[in-house]
Amino acid sequence: MSLRITEATEQDLPLILRFVRGLAEYEKLSHEMVATEDNLHEALFGARRVAWVLLAYWDAEPAGFALYFLNFSTFAGQFGIFLEDLFVEPAMRGKGIGKALLIQLARIAQERGYGHLEWSVLDWNKPAIDFYRSLGAEAKSEWIIHRLSGERLKAL
Repeated sequence: MSLRITEATEQDLPLILRFVRGLAEYEKLSHEMVATEDNLHEALFGARRVAWVLLAYWDAEPAGFALYFLNFSTFAGQFGIFLEDLFVEPAMRGKGIGKALLIQLARIAQERGYGHLEWSVLDWNKPAIDFYRSLGAEAKSEWIIHRLSGERLKAL
């Protein structure tokens, strides 16, 4: 069995959208899933590209993806990678695919001189939390994410 990780291209948009839908379903957030190939295209491959995608293939079968973007730490004075989405198809889990995607992201961060790799995980997702901790990740529980969106964003 072989694992291959590649950078996504425009031709991969249907696959990326399929993985995003799979993640939304897993996270019980399908009702919030409104992404389309058009708006993903703009973010991932448009003139003002803001995010990148790694695709994982197991024996040529699409197995999972990682979607990431850059953030910046003013304290460190360095860019970092924020992993927005990590998803492995349920039938492909347990083969080291998620770990391989994280290793590739860590490699990218190191090669580019970035200072960190970080992500959020839903508090109920114990399998993911356990997986991340097994890799040495530490929870930053003192930080609480806040968000404005929709009507509240407009109101502000």
